[in-house]
Amino acid sequence: MPTRPNAHDVTFASGEVALAGSLAVPGTAAGGAGVVMVGGSGPTDRDNDTYFPPIRRHLVEAGIAVLSYDKRGVGASSGDWRDATVDDLAADAVAALDFLRTRPGVRADAVGLFGHSEGGWVVLRAATARDDLPWVVTNSGPATTPAVQERHALLNRLRQAGAAPRDAGTALALYDALVDAGRRGAGFAAAARLVEAGGGPSTLGDHWAGMDERLWGFLSRKQDHDPLPDVHRLRCPHLALFGGADELVPVADSVRLLAGAACRPGRHPRATLTVEVFPGADHRVRTDGGVRPAPRHLDALTRWIGDRTRTGASASTRRGS
Repeated sequence: MPTRPNAHDVTFASGEVALAGSLAVPGTAAGGAGVVMVGGSGPTDRDNDTYFPPIRRHLVEAGIAVLSYDKRGVGASSGDWRDATVDDLAADAVAALDFLRTRPGVRADAVGLFGHSEGGWVVLRAATARDDLPWVVTNSGPATTPAVQERHALLNRLRQAGAAPRDAGTALALYDALVDAGRRGAGFAAAARLVEAGGGPSTLGDHWAGMDERLWGFLSRKQDHDPLPDVHRLRCPHLALFGGADELVPVADSVRLLAGAACRPGRHPRATLTVEVFPGADHRVRTDGGVRPAPRHLDALTRWIGDRTRTGASASTRRGS
């Protein structure tokens, strides 16, 4: 069994941006696999709130090195994620990948990408830039555009709040109008006027909370990002993990879209697709009210990585599922 080291702080460059993160490398005699963990939406740090540390521990115990980092403008990283594009965030993931590959105790040819939620879009885009990526994992990563995904999440939040069908219809119509405004290049002031005319911020609940000019600009740039062209261009195995009760992501639609992409003519022979849907699990693939990982989630992750890198599988197998 590898020893369990403490994660230590690291810094690396992505263009003109300095990214800060945490690196944990198992105390194994021979070099092992590695994974770069990319967080979800908003100002996510290297721990993605409290979500990443338990996954990091599990991976390290399975003999897999882990690097996660603060998003641009978060924690100790420079820049600002609100000024970024998906391509910029993907470039950061690639920089993290290259950095991890140079660390002692890490096999350069066995380092892949793990993206949670929005991070799924990011790592799929990053994967298209590399011919040497051994694998990619999306964890609650939608196969739809952000606009479609957020509409799905808004509808579920309205239902949870007990909104009447008429009120839900009003909110969705306002949301659709905002998406159209973003496509036309409307500024924040115009969008705010739309919201006021459509019933005020409370009509959209959390979707409009904290909205300002810079956040509006970021969301407008991102809203029509389609991950499927990136999926079509994959040249490595892809593991897609979902919680069956995820209320933020259209899971059934995402599985259908990924399966369709996997059957597309001309698909690269290495671009296999593995989908795991964990019944009753939420957006963080947790059960029991979000208290603990869904049964088999973390073991499925480490075992899949181990099977594709010939490392880490033995520790995962000893723990069982």
